[in-house]
Amino acid sequence: MADIVIVTDRPEDLWGLKNGLETGGHRVVLTTTGPGPSDADPGVVIVDAVKDLTRGRDNCRSVRAASPRAPLLALVAAETLDAVGPDWEIDSFLLDPVAIPEALARIRIALGSQVMESAGTVRVGDLAVDPTTYQVRLRGRPLDLTYKEFQLLFFLAQRPGRVYSRQQLLQEVWGYDFFGGTRTVDVHVRRLRAKLGAEHENMIATIRNVGYKLESHRTR
Repeated sequence: MADIVIVTDRPEDLWGLKNGLETGGHRVVLTTTGPGPSDADPGVVIVDAVKDLTRGRDNCRSVRAASPRAPLLALVAAETLDAVGPDWEIDSFLLDPVAIPEALARIRIALGSQVMESAGTVRVGDLAVDPTTYQVRLRGRPLDLTYKEFQLLFFLAQRPGRVYSRQQLLQEVWGYDFFGGTRTVDVHVRRLRAKLGAEHENMIATIRNVGYKLESHRTR
């Protein structure tokens, strides 16, 4: 079965979780550091945030950056669950003390979501655009896009690095029968950048007096 990496500063306290997951058929590694960018993506990563929420959140974000496709779960105490938010960039969570059947179920769900990604998915850096389900994920986090925002991003993602004029984008995405001006393209690019967030908005690069292109590594 899938490898599971548990990132924790207290491995001696999590042997019970490790043994329970191994009994469920998984291969489990306890480590104080998460996978790096050059490592193969593990099946699932569990980050221990029970003792230190700030460190746990930072570890989750680091894991997401290094392994954007790996399902990511945070292990937290019930009384601190309210502190976990979208900025953690996780797919799910486990409550300490962990109930092994629940942990196994959440891992199955996380792995199932990973498998459901379409073969036609286009990837550009941390961005995954799935034309079958009309879903976009950034470092595993879903983005809520309108239909035209999706079409524009998907068009750019199919040819990363290629520059398109506003008129070209208007014709390809909106069609020849569209009577609006090229300002429409600028508005949709601005909205896409806002949804990509401050760290990734520069993935859509402006080429002065020409148009736009999508780049994989332009982050702040």
